[in-house]
Amino acid sequence: MTLNKLEPNALVGEQVFDAIHRSIINGELKAGERLRIRNLAEQLGTSVMPVREALRRLEEGGLVETVPYRGAVVKGFTAQELLHIYAVRRVLEVEAARLGTVNLSDSDVVNLHADYGNMMAALKRGDLSECLAQDENFLSRIYSASGNPVLTDSIERLWTQCRAYKLIGAQRAVADGTQKMLWEFQEQMLAAAAARDGRLMARLNESSILAAMERIRAALPAAEDA
Repeated sequence: MTLNKLEPNALVGEQVFDAIHRSIINGELKAGERLRIRNLAEQLGTSVMPVREALRRLEEGGLVETVPYRGAVVKGFTAQELLHIYAVRRVLEVEAARLGTVNLSDSDVVNLHADYGNMMAALKRGDLSECLAQDENFLSRIYSASGNPVLTDSIERLWTQCRAYKLIGAQRAVADGTQKMLWEFQEQMLAAAAARDGRLMARLNESSILAAMERIRAALPAAEDA
């Protein structure tokens, strides 16, 4: 894929990081793809130093790994590794949903409806990347109300690691005509949020993550072959 040249008036290091980070989580840079420093620097119109630093930060964040004889590549996960990530997400997100829901303000609930509307609008126009981003906004609003930044930061890091795979899963569901199952819990979550029902929100959230795990498990042979 080709990256766009950067604007000269902003911090180059942050721009380089954001550009590569965005390309990875949007699936433009694929799992296993080599990240040649000089090529990236040329595409972005910068020197190699900010690219090298961006790759170091991305490796710390779990999106890039260094492979012998190949250098930096986009980190890939087997289906089994994804199941492990989702198992940890289940533990963290169910607790964050339970704690956050009871602390939601009236404006939070209004904004959750807006997030849901944005999610459905993005889905209608076929922008699955934006649809997933709005879904994460929706959940982040609930989790942030828990008042535990360590919990929410841990969850968001896991989201980042598996974002490209979430996008692939959503694309497959749309192709199969089964995309409704991807968003079937959000409408019920809105009702739980309005009622400040933390237990119901936790159950819905757990069911959503378990359903995602089942989709990954069903694709296990194909994913391992890939």
